[in-house]
Amino acid sequence: MPLGLILCAEKSCERMELLRLEEGGMYVTEYLTDLPPRHLLEAKLHEAIRLAREQIAVREGVE
Repeated sequence: MPLGLILCAEKSCERMELLRLEEGGMYVTEYLTDLPPRHLLEAKLHEAIRLAREQIAVREGVE
């Protein structure tokens, strides 16, 4: 049973959640067999947040 690690950021709190991928209808975009260093995970999380905020801003500006 595949499991996913979801990295979330809320205000000043960061948290991780596990979920069953097949139940959530989610697919893997990057597959790691070993965890990278914490600073790299944090950098990837913050970059993903920045990109998501940009996408939201674009959608809100278009709609």
